Amino acid sequence: MKLRILDDSIRLRLTQSEVAEIGDRRRVEGRTRFPGGDELCYALVAAQVDAPTASFEAGQVTVTVPIGDALDWARSDRVGIESHLSLDHGELRVLIEKDFRCLAPRDGEDQSDAFAHPDAARGHT
Repeated sequence: MKLRILDDSIRLRLTQSEVAEIGDRRRVEGRTRFPGGDELCYALVAAQVDAPTASFEAGQVTVTVPIGDALDWARSDRVGIESHLSLDHGELRVLIEKDFRCLAPRDGEDQSDAFAHPDAARGHT
C-alpha cells in the first residue's frame, strides 16, 4: 500500500492483493522505518462504521471505511472511495484508490501486483 500526504489530504493506493484482503475484511497496513528506530505506520480497515474515519495516534495513521463500501469497491471496477472529514478549520480529504500500473515503466519499481491501467489498451503513453 502506498501512502501520499499533501497538506490536509491522505491518499492510499492499494495493489490487487491488498484490495482482495480488504474484500476479505482483513486489515491492510504498511510502515516506513526511520533512522533511530521510529516508524510511521498506516492502515486501512473495513469495519462497522457509518462513514469513513481517519485518525493519527502514536505514529499510526488509520483509515476506516464502512464494510459495505469496502466490499463494493473491492468487488467492482470502482476505482476509489473518497471522503471529506471535518476539521476544526477546513476538511481532511481521504482518497482510497486501486493502484494502476504506470503507462511508462519505472526503473526499480515492482508493479507486478498493480491493476492494469485503463488507458494501456488505448496505447496512451
